[in-house]
Amino acid sequence: MSAAHPDPPHEGPILDLVPIVRRVVGARIADAATREDIVQETLARVVASRSRIENDSLVPYAVTIARNLIASLVQREQRDRRSAHLLADTDDTEPRPDEELLRQEEASTVATAIARLPEEERAILLAHEVDGTDTATLAADRGSTPGAIAAQLSRTRSRLRVEYLVTQSGSEPPTDRCLPVLVAVSSGDRRRRRELDADGHLLSCDFCSRLAPGLVPPRARRPATDDTRVPVREDADVVLVRQKGREVAAAAGFSGTDLTVIATAISEIARNIVKFAVRGEFVFSVLEEEEAGGRTGVRVVARDSGPGIRDVAQALEDGYSTYRGLGLGLPGARRLMDEFEVVSEVGRGTTVTMTKWRR
Repeated sequence: MSAAHPDPPHEGPILDLVPIVRRVVGARIADAATREDIVQETLARVVASRSRIENDSLVPYAVTIARNLIASLVQREQRDRRSAHLLADTDDTEPRPDEELLRQEEASTVATAIARLPEEERAILLAHEVDGTDTATLAADRGSTPGAIAAQLSRTRSRLRVEYLVTQSGSEPPTDRCLPVLVAVSSGDRRRRRELDADGHLLSCDFCSRLAPGLVPPRARRPATDDTRVPVREDADVVLVRQKGREVAAAAGFSGTDLTVIATAISEIARNIVKFAVRGEFVFSVLEEEEAGGRTGVRVVARDSGPGIRDVAQALEDGYSTYRGLGLGLPGARRLMDEFEVVSEVGRGTTVTMTKWRR
């Protein structure tokens, strides 16, 4: 097995995006330096998400990223202008053509998203947000309660965020599960996410995996240092995920043999995903346990959307391996780690959770 991946994967399709992104940004941004900054930032974000994006989705994904960056830039400039009077007097200026274009695009996207809402939800939302009708009046008109109307408004806003991103993507959800899953993500409803197996769906659906990051409520976002996620789809990813596992473990204070042990267990599970499940992801977390002297550990969660394991108990028996990747199989990986758990459902996928504690 090679120690490192020799070339960045999928470089060709990324390079093909350059003229497209330049054209999109160039139509909206006049300043050459700013234009180039946005082009480079767009490409950097596409490269960072490349493993989750099919080739035929690269162009709309890159265009969406570029448009979002431009919109953020315009909003920031507008905010700066509104605050400028605090420092100095300024002359009123006419909106720039690119700002007006963006404003029109944004208004059109919002209008389309609102039109996609169910009729009753749309009526309540517009009555409350546009006409200023309070929840008590809306409840009285509908034989409901103010609390129920408020809850309905919250759900409608969650759905509106989904419809907005769907409209912005220029595509329709490919399955009947997509909208319910995206709404559950948008609302931050953990119970609903579990009921829908939202995490499993996000693994198997490229459309939803692209939209979901923009739907996570800010209060539910964790610092980047909490969890490290690495997608796994092909042989080259086995090397990447093993390296990332070593980095996380080293940052947690592991060294020497322990790093090799952790990396080996990760390799074995990652190769199972590539060989049998095609698509999956690893999530690395550093654990700090206050009891037992305050030990530190690394938890590795490997999740896939593959065919699942019919007999988990048999799969964990010593000597069991459906192929000989490193000759270890699940039992070997279990022996290397301190804690090891396999949850699998036929037709839905497998989740392996393993933990190593620092000695």
